[in-house]
Amino acid sequence: MSQYTLQNQRVVIIGGSSGIGLATALQAAEAGANVVIAGRSASRLEEAKQQIARAASACGNRTVVGYVLDNQDEEQLKSFFNQVGQFDHLFTPGAVYTRGSLSSDRETAESCFKGKFWPQYFAAKYAAPYMSSSGSITLMSGGFSQRPLDGGASYAACNGAIESLGKALAVELAPVRVNVVSPGTIWREGQEGTPRGDHFKDYEKLALLQRVGRNEEIAHTVTYLMTNTFTTGSTLFVDGGYTLI
Repeated sequence: MSQYTLQNQRVVIIGGSSGIGLATALQAAEAGANVVIAGRSASRLEEAKQQIARAASACGNRTVVGYVLDNQDEEQLKSFFNQVGQFDHLFTPGAVYTRGSLSSDRETAESCFKGKFWPQYFAAKYAAPYMSSSGSITLMSGGFSQRPLDGGASYAACNGAIESLGKALAVELAPVRVNVVSPGTIWREGQEGTPRGDHFKDYEKLALLQRVGRNEEIAHTVTYLMTNTFTTGSTLFVDGGYTLI
């Protein structure tokens, strides 16, 4: 059996009912993991559980559990990990925020930290006591940390803070491994022919590969970080070369 497997390991994904989180849950289940997903919508969690269960059925009996969770609520995060108990790997892509310029109001300016930084910080805090010593945490930042565009100062700062947090936690929580995945712009299904879809097209010009990414490509990177036992304190930029132009 390959060492790069999640066979019989428990993987927790906060934000696992859609997008990158769901894609990662699917790949983790296919790699043999028992999956726990959490998100705000009970209906979306149920749909995701059924989808993951179908993907996992071809790989043997795997458990898929879903929890309704507001990851901006510290007490809910604490209670969530108390219920989950012992597990091996954590991924934290769930985030809700508004990007704005320096002239934006305070609520907009703080939304990135409230909706993306602190939820990951507190998830790591309350997850740590339950994690296997051979396990891992993967945080999620974004390419704006290294190549900010006009009108996103607090968002760029938030992503940079997450990357620094990953390094600090890798030191503090060792031998648990802590890494950060930093995606570029990721395509969202159903946007073909819409104004938002046209906006995504504009981002293609900002990457060396001249396209936006796919959820499955980011998920592949996360499962790599879960299974490679010699990678810690790193930020992987899965952005098609966005940060190099």
